[in-house]
Formats: sequence, C-alpha cells, structure tokens
Amino acid sequence: MENIENTNEQMPASLKNDFVVEKQTEKPKTPNGTNIDLLMDVSLRVTVELGRTRMQLAQILELQHGSVIELDRLAGDPVDIFVNDCMVARGEVVVVDDKFGVRITEMFSSKSGRVALQ
Repeated sequence: MENIENTNEQMPASLKNDFVVEKQTEKPKTPNGTNIDLLMDVSLRVTVELGRTRMQLAQILELQHGSVIELDRLAGDPVDIFVNDCMVARGEVVVVDDKFGVRITEMFSSKSGRVALQ
C-alpha cells in the first residue's frame, strides 16, 4: 500500500467540510439553583402566630361574637412567623395606617441557627 497524504487543498471542493464554531455569550439557564429568577413568582403561605391555647369542644361551641380567647403569650411578646409551616423568623406586631403588620426582629437559618436583625 502506498502512503497517500491528503490535505484540504488536494480534496475536491465538494468534499471539504467547513465547521463553524459559535461561542455562547449567555450561560444556559439551569434548574440546579443558579438562576433564582425561576422561583420569584412562586407563592408561599406566610402565617404569623400570636399565641396558642387548648380548648375543649364544648368551650369552642360556646364562643360568640365578642368572646375573648386567652393565649399562652403576653401582650408585647414576639410573634412567630412561619413560611409553609416552617418557622423562619420572630417579630413584633406594629400598626401602620390603621392596619396590623409585623416587624421582623430575628431570622432563623437552618444552617447557622439564629440571625438577629438590628
């Protein structure tokens, strides 16, 4: 057998392959958490717990308009803030323009424990 050297210059034009390499200018969006914009429209249930109590069914059936239920916390105690049944923060009740609100005073992180806000 003979050693034949073929270069692109010796090949007929119909056999040449031109390759075009395109550079990606933008990173692809991946679902592994690198693009938080994918989660910005997700709705979450936020619950603020003023306190708790235990009552018998007979006591609940006796409740009327104007009844007062005693809770296990004092007025002015911090309230717990839950997101999807997971406690994420504590705060204090405030009134803004005749509406109730909650000012967050303490955040909880699953990794490091408590994070105090100032």
